[in-house]
Amino acid sequence: MQITVPNEFQPIGKYNIGCTAGMETTLVAPQWIEGCNKMDLIITSSEHSKNVFKSTTYDIKDKNTQEVVNKLALAKDIEVLFEGVDTTKYFSTKSKLDLSGISESFCYLTIGHWMQGDLGEDRKNIGYTVKAFLETFKNKPNPPALILKTQQVGTSIMDREAILKKIDAIRETVKGKKPNIYLIHGDLTDENINYLYNHPKVKVMLSLTKGEGFGRPLLEFTTTGKPIIASGWSGQIDFLDKDKSILVGGSLTQVHKSAAVKDMILENSSWFTPDPIDTGKKLKDVFKHYKKYLPGAKSQKTNTLKNFTLEDMDKKVDSILDKYIPKFPSLVELKLPEL
Repeated sequence: MQITVPNEFQPIGKYNIGCTAGMETTLVAPQWIEGCNKMDLIITSSEHSKNVFKSTTYDIKDKNTQEVVNKLALAKDIEVLFEGVDTTKYFSTKSKLDLSGISESFCYLTIGHWMQGDLGEDRKNIGYTVKAFLETFKNKPNPPALILKTQQVGTSIMDREAILKKIDAIRETVKGKKPNIYLIHGDLTDENINYLYNHPKVKVMLSLTKGEGFGRPLLEFTTTGKPIIASGWSGQIDFLDKDKSILVGGSLTQVHKSAAVKDMILENSSWFTPDPIDTGKKLKDVFKHYKKYLPGAKSQKTNTLKNFTLEDMDKKVDSILDKYIPKFPSLVELKLPEL
């Protein structure tokens, strides 16, 4: 069993399983399909990822005539194994994290790498999230705050300063009195992340992601019983119930060249772009009518603890292996005659 990106899969056993979080867009590269076809079974994190693997095909053309002579497509079985939440690390608790430097009592929390891409084009959509939050709550009396836990490529001072400059550049595009944004930069332990999730000032998790293979921080946050606002497309839909969470509408748009990654995030693929009107509407409504969303959030927590824990993941692994692993000849003791 190998856990990596599919173009690195190598069949070195009698039965080979390739595990991958898969793809956040609508296409996988041909090298990924070729890598998957070297294995006997593929395990991926979400129905979204599974469907992308199954729906991606490429024409194989004759080098001389350029006529289509075959198609490259996934030829191996593929199963979904969700990324179960470790309830010994993520659970409702009294937070010991000191957020006294934050004056607001109502904060949205966004977590994710600020990856490459122009404004509104990076995969986690951090730039757009900052912009949408500022536009939604500008000139409002007693507005909420946004806590942004992010970094680019590391935990250095230079990386932190680059993040602050990007936030300032977006703030300059917004006219009027702007709400506060607080940056948490660098690594945190699992314990402190859980304290951050459970801090009384953190009321909502916000993710306007363009695509997720699964979206584990969102699953972790469901254990708090607090509301989640998230994009209504890709891997997180497996565990975020539309009646229990706040899913933002939008449309699929082509990946911008500034966000493309060779042989991974393909420029000719598509991913999610949140609708700005729906985004603003849901941000404001959760702030204004917070208690209305708590029953759904608590029901979402119950669903996670019942169906998406690490223990549930263990059971799913067993069922997949029982279904696919063939019976191999067992070792037999060699009995030599006495001389």
